[in-house]
Amino acid sequence: MARFPFSAIVGQDEMKRALLIAAVEPAIGGVMVFGDRGTGKSTAARALAALMPPIPVTEGCRYHCRPEERGTCPDPCTSGRTRKMAVPFVDLPLGATEDRVVGALDLERALRSGEKAFEPGLLAKAHRGFLYIDEINLLEDHLVDLLLDVAASGENLVEREGLSVRHRARFVLIGSGNPEEGELRPQLLDRFGLSVEVRTPGNIDDRVEIMRRCAAQEADPDAFAESWQDEDQKVLRQIARGQKKLPSMSVPDEVLIDAANLCQAVKADGMRGELTLMRASRALAALDGAKTVQRKHLLEVAPMALRHRLRRDVLDETGSSARIERAIEELFG
Repeated sequence: MARFPFSAIVGQDEMKRALLIAAVEPAIGGVMVFGDRGTGKSTAARALAALMPPIPVTEGCRYHCRPEERGTCPDPCTSGRTRKMAVPFVDLPLGATEDRVVGALDLERALRSGEKAFEPGLLAKAHRGFLYIDEINLLEDHLVDLLLDVAASGENLVEREGLSVRHRARFVLIGSGNPEEGELRPQLLDRFGLSVEVRTPGNIDDRVEIMRRCAAQEADPDAFAESWQDEDQKVLRQIARGQKKLPSMSVPDEVLIDAANLCQAVKADGMRGELTLMRASRALAALDGAKTVQRKHLLEVAPMALRHRLRRDVLDETGSSARIERAIEELFG
């Protein structure tokens, strides 16, 4: 069955923008999507992964090595052949153990032949793709911490049962959750690159259009996907352009000063706020085809880069997004 097209998702522009930024710059550190149930969180993530073109991999490699990286992972990668595979999209179940996530000793092989061998986990399967965690606020804290470490470093190191294995694990980490079922600890939430709030559409026209599109997709998934193919191809070209332009994008000093002033104004702890603003602004400018990063790029990504880094102020019950908008108005007009 054809997946729901990314371009056909009604509204939720900030969430879609954040996912595109993460697709261009995975080093952003993941996207946290909090909001009401049934607002398209998982649909958008799956649609973006399905939109991406197939990737070339070394045939027989369990780590999805690029052909030019052949022989540099724990698998021998001796095959000289290359094949194409769909961009990985891995769902991490809430009950997953640490061994299943990071990988562990292959017990069957150890018992059968006495040989110590490593069985890759979900992080290896997600390499060069997307790792999606629904209800991440219900996942054990130590697993969230581990996932964020790997997402930031791009490497997974496993040392246990006499094994020491290191392999690449570069993926776009997407977490979603409903605040009513519990918040993520601030220390963990702060380590996500971007945070997005999604709400049930309040516009009647949007709600009707969502029903129309869902009905059309259920009636004939292939025809519906084909009708949105041109729009999805535009998004794909935009991502490809952004990935190509990103290495050459520069951030002028005046934009860096703007980022520092804004983080200081909203009292964001540490330097993660500034660094995320810089990276997200670069990715957005690359997506837009700009020659250099401008203040408008910084201001567009500011809410998603900072709202989860603000301290709770007992004297100011205003929401995080409103506090950021107020600071932007005071600083930049």
